[in-house]
Amino acid sequence: MPILHASYKDIKQSAKRGLRNQSVKSELKTETKKFLDLISSKKTDEAKKQLTYLITQLDKAQSKGIVHKNTASRKISRLMKKIKAA
Repeated sequence: MPILHASYKDIKQSAKRGLRNQSVKSELKTETKKFLDLISSKKTDEAKKQLTYLITQLDKAQSKGIVHKNTASRKISRLMKKIKAA
């Protein structure tokens, strides 16, 4: 257990940030699955709209430090490859 009173606050803040990060990552995963489903069902127009939304969400997560910048770039690159192949 923490000795200093400020450490208790730090633990609370850390837990709060963890929950927020977890929800953002979860949303990214569900949006990615939606995109992949649209690609597999040959709905390219809807997939392009989904892709633009997904890219903005990845960029936001990257800017807030939830996702590493190289991870975000890699995911965006792979999604772009999939839409070009469709």
